[in-house]
Amino acid sequence: RLLKMEEFFPQTFRLDLKDERNAFFELCKEEQIWICKPSCSNRGRGIFLLKNPAAVNTLQAKLHSTKEYLLREKVPYKGSQARIVQRYIQQPLLLEGKKFDVRSYLLVACTAPYVLFFAQGYVRLTCVNYDATSDDLTVHLTNQYMQKKNSLYGQLKDETVWRMEHFNSYVNEKFRKSHGLPEDWVFTVFTKRMQQIMLQCFLAAKHKLDCKLGYFDLIGCDFLIDENFKVWLLEMNANPALHTNCQVLRDIIPAVVYESL
Repeated sequence: RLLKMEEFFPQTFRLDLKDERNAFFELCKEEQIWICKPSCSNRGRGIFLLKNPAAVNTLQAKLHSTKEYLLREKVPYKGSQARIVQRYIQQPLLLEGKKFDVRSYLLVACTAPYVLFFAQGYVRLTCVNYDATSDDLTVHLTNQYMQKKNSLYGQLKDETVWRMEHFNSYVNEKFRKSHGLPEDWVFTVFTKRMQQIMLQCFLAAKHKLDCKLGYFDLIGCDFLIDENFKVWLLEMNANPALHTNCQVLRDIIPAVVYESL
């Protein structure tokens, strides 16, 4: 069954497309949080939150002044370079009070014929407890590069990454009965949902891939679970980090690379 975008992907607008840009600025009059990020970057660079209409108005004015400058200088206008705004999920599921997401992997091993593989990844947590109103990006972004900027990272480094087995045990113990989840929800329902979403994204993009021998790509897929246990795809990364700066990553990343090759 094909999924509808709103079933797994937060409402998102491309700022480099006029119609989508205008639709976003028309929509976000109310108090809500949006996350703005470049589409061709990593490590959380260039990401910021739009937490109120004033911040949105500032962004709109900045985009407008950039357009006027480029027109005045007779530079071809390409809009806001490869940026999106995405509705921020303010009620994420928390682990020990901390925000988290899950990095898993999709391997496109071949396109002639199509051959895909899925690999379980790991859970990425923040150093500090979640607060939707915080201006500290280390509260909102879970990747290791961003967490290193938190003063607590040195002492909490190994607590910011969990194995999927640890995550599964935690969900069984803390949430299974209260939320009516099946046993081992992480390795059954959640894993199946990740695979379903990855497959749909692949089917949507496969016509853009080079159908030739030798095409090979490891993609890092980031998923967030909200407090109602709905699974959201945040983004897919064509150049996923393969650093091994804590024990869990030293156990997981080399295996992912080895199995991919």
